[in-house]
Amino acid sequence: MARLPRFYLPGQPLHVIQRGNNRQPIFAGDGDYRHYLWCLEEAAEKHGLTVHAYVLMTNHVHLLATPSQEASLPKTMQSVGRRYVQYFNYSYARTGTLWEGRYRATLIDSEAYLLTCMRYIELNPVRAAMVMHPADYQWSSHRANALGEASDIIRPHGIFRGLGRSDGERRTVYRELFSGQLSVADVETIRDATNRAWVLGNDRFRETIEALSGRRSSPLSKGRPRKGCGVQGGEESSADRA
Repeated sequence: MARLPRFYLPGQPLHVIQRGNNRQPIFAGDGDYRHYLWCLEEAAEKHGLTVHAYVLMTNHVHLLATPSQEASLPKTMQSVGRRYVQYFNYSYARTGTLWEGRYRATLIDSEAYLLTCMRYIELNPVRAAMVMHPADYQWSSHRANALGEASDIIRPHGIFRGLGRSDGERRTVYRELFSGQLSVADVETIRDATNRAWVLGNDRFRETIEALSGRRSSPLSKGRPRKGCGVQGGEESSADRA
C-alpha cells in the first residue's frame, strides 16, 4: 500500500526516517557522522526546525523535530540531503543517489507519544544489537538528553522540560524511562505509522489532523486480505527496520 502524502503542522513534532538506497551504508567513518550533524545543525537553524532527538545508524537516520513553519522540515531535509550527498560522493569517489527515495515523516501527538518516540529513536542501536545501552552509542541524542552532554543541535521539547524542575531532575527522570525496552506494540505502532505516514496519536488527535489535512490519518478497517499479499523483498534485519 502506498504511503499517504506528508502533512506538516507548525508547532507539531514529527518523527522522520531517511534511509540509504537499497539499504546501503550512508556513513562509513566518524567524519561522515560529524559532517551529517553539521549539515543538520546549519539547515535546521536556517529553516526553523527544532530537533529534540536523533540517531544516525549505519544505513538510516531518525529525527524527532518540530517545525516552526510548514516548509521547515522539507527545506531542512532537502538542504541536508543535497549537501551530504555531495560530500559523501566526493569523499568516496562515487556517483549517483545515496537515499532511498524521499524521507518518511509522521505527525506525533506530543502528550501521548513524544517521550515514547524519543525512546524509540535512542534505543535503535540497542535493538540492532550494536550496544548494550543507548549511552554507549556515540551518534545519537541520548547523551545530550539523558546525561547533559553538550549539543549544538538538541533543543528540549516542552514535554521533556516538564519532567522536572531542574535540568538534573529532568535527566534523572528521563534516564529512568530507559530502565527497560519498549513494548513490541509500541515499536510496531511507531514503525507502521512512520512508514505509512499515519498520524501517531489518539482518536481525537487523528480526527483533528484529518480535518486540517483533508486526508486519512490512520489505516482503513482491515478486511479480508487479498490473495498473494505479503511482504516484498524479504525480511529486514533489526538494524534496517529499527
